[in-house]
Amino acid sequence: MSSPPLIELQRITHRYGRHSAPAVVDIDFRAARGERVAIIGRSGCGKSTLLQILAGLVSPTVGAIRVATRPGSGKPIRRTLMFQRPLLFPWLNVEDNIAMALRFDGRGHEARSRVGELLALVGLDGRGPSDVRELSGGQQQRAALARSLAVDPDMLLLDEPFSALDPVTRGELRRELRDLQSRLGVALVLVTHDVDDALDLAERVVVMAAEPGCIVGEYVIPQAISEVERIALRARLIHALEPEPISYAVGA
Repeated sequence: MSSPPLIELQRITHRYGRHSAPAVVDIDFRAARGERVAIIGRSGCGKSTLLQILAGLVSPTVGAIRVATRPGSGKPIRRTLMFQRPLLFPWLNVEDNIAMALRFDGRGHEARSRVGELLALVGLDGRGPSDVRELSGGQQQRAALARSLAVDPDMLLLDEPFSALDPVTRGELRRELRDLQSRLGVALVLVTHDVDDALDLAERVVVMAAEPGCIVGEYVIPQAISEVERIALRARLIHALEPEPISYAVGA
C-alpha cells in the first residue's frame, strides 16, 4: 500500500467482559484513503466487532489505534457506519431523514441545498417528500447511504448492508456503490459473509476465522481480473471460510 493509512490497528484484542472469551485477537489492520477493503468471515468470527472498533464505537481492550487527521483541520478523519438495516426514522420523510445527519453535525443550514444533491447521487431524485415506508428495501438502503454520505466522510464502514435484499437489487447496489466510491474517493470498508459482495466491491479481501476472532488471510483482487481468475479466487475465498476439520481419536 503506497499511501499512508487513514486508520491503522496494531495488535488489537477485545473482550466484552473481563472473564469473557475475546471477540477479536491480535488484529493488525490498515486502510488507506480511497481504498476498498472487504472483511469476510463466518458468523461469530468478530468481524462486526472489528468494524465497530474502526468506527470508534468500541474501544479495544488491548492494542493501539492510529487515526489520520483531515488536511487543514487537525481533526480526526470522519467515519460513518452503515448498518445491515436502513434504520430510517418512520415518522420522517426521506429528505428529513437525510437532513437529520446534517443537523446532528451542526450543518442544518445546508440541508435545503445538500439533500437534493444527495438524493440525486443515490438515484432517489424526486423521492424526498416520500414516506420512507413507501420505499422498497433497495430504495431504503439508498436513502440510508445518502444519510451516511451527508457529512462528507473520509471512510464509509458497511456492516452487511445488502443481506436483506434480493439478488438482483443486491447486484445493482453493489455496482452503484462501487461507482459512487470511485467518484467520491471515500475509503470503503465492508464487512460481509458473502464472497460475491467482496469480489464486486473490494480491491483487497481480509479473511477472519473464529475462536479466536483473528485474521487468517489476505487477498488482493487485480483491477482487470478475468472471469477465469475471478472463479478461481472465489473458490479460494470460499475454501478459506471453511472451518478446520475436526479429528476424532478412535479408541482401540
